[in-house]
Amino acid sequence: MAHWCQAAFRHIEPIIVLEQLGSSLFDTALQMVVKDRCANATYPGRSREDSQQKAMTDFYMIYNLIIQFTTIVPALLLAKFGDRGWRRAPVVVPLIGYLLSRLALLLVLTCGLPLQVMYGAAVLFGLSGGFSAYWPGVMTLASLASTAAGRSTAMMRVELLYGMAGLVGSLVSGHLFLIYSPSLRHGTILLIVSTLLHLLCLIISIILLQVKEVCREDQEENYHLLHHASRNAHVPEAAAGINKVNVALLFVAAFLYDFAVGGGVEVLGSFVLKSPLSWTATQVGYGNAAGCIIFLTSYLGVAVFRRWVSDETLILIGMLSFASGIYFMTFATTTAIFYAARSLNLFALIPMPTIRSLVSQLVPASSCGMMLTLLQITLKFASLSYIPAFTKIYQDTLDWLPGFVFLLSSIFTVLAMIPVSIVGCRTAKRQLYMRIQGD
Repeated sequence: MAHWCQAAFRHIEPIIVLEQLGSSLFDTALQMVVKDRCANATYPGRSREDSQQKAMTDFYMIYNLIIQFTTIVPALLLAKFGDRGWRRAPVVVPLIGYLLSRLALLLVLTCGLPLQVMYGAAVLFGLSGGFSAYWPGVMTLASLASTAAGRSTAMMRVELLYGMAGLVGSLVSGHLFLIYSPSLRHGTILLIVSTLLHLLCLIISIILLQVKEVCREDQEENYHLLHHASRNAHVPEAAAGINKVNVALLFVAAFLYDFAVGGGVEVLGSFVLKSPLSWTATQVGYGNAAGCIIFLTSYLGVAVFRRWVSDETLILIGMLSFASGIYFMTFATTTAIFYAARSLNLFALIPMPTIRSLVSQLVPASSCGMMLTLLQITLKFASLSYIPAFTKIYQDTLDWLPGFVFLLSSIFTVLAMIPVSIVGCRTAKRQLYMRIQGD
């Protein structure tokens, strides 16, 4: 039994689960702590609730911008170390930053420190590489351990584990937040559990995590066989040289889609805390859990649809799903409407892992880590744009249509579908040309 457990923890999957469990608890705690600290904010010409919304969104804007700026250089350096053989570095180092940021919020809550301490925690988190280094590191390990034909499924499986861990963590987070005693404030137990989970995750990644790499020659041979057996398979571009046009188009699509998704989600946490929704901590946890269910439905969507459609079509299905759901979120005035809009986002998480899969197939294995990190950095530049833009638009439209930002998010998602469609057309023409040559 001990040997089986040790063997299981040598893979990346347990780390993904433990990290996301801890992060989902932290997200709920941060959301409620920020709400509590901003409750007495006042701004000239604004109601008390609008002042609270402005104070909350201003905090998140500064906090997230610090993270986005500071992660760029460390993430690139860690990706370079990873491609030179230190594959665990992009995973281990960011986990240190995760742990420190959780400890910082725990100190803010228990010691009564000012909320601005979290800006310092954001700097430490960013200097560790943050999510910009961690997630490409995870995806690189998953990519190296999979064949080219099963790359999309392998990456979507990682997303599924991430989502299911977030679902469990979100469901219990609101209840854990409410546990208190005369000596413990609301949220203390929640943050202690989150911190311990990240500590365990860091220990496992340092001591037990191993890198598994599938033989590249076998991948190429199997992939060529699969190409002749299926009309939906892609010929590995890396073997014949990088298709720079397709890579560039995929980067543009990823930028626009992340701009749309990130912009909508950026204000969603504050949106549900204001009237008419006015969610409690428990409802916040349930709402986050609803978002995590999308990981499951997106995984099932990939497993089913990829039998009949190409990866480009999969991306379009996911983008259309998000565009429709976030459009109806514009008019969410009750919790029931919120969940109805969320239900339309069933496949919204398909695009990004599928884009990563396509990009990883278009470059040599020796450059996979760097290319995925460059893609993640591209998403960081998207966040540097949408964080201030969507925050200010949301603050300026609170009086007449708070959900206006969700309408904008839907429009940008439709724009992101254009470069993906072009890639699909180019790939179809290339496959037709190669089929004619083969005949």
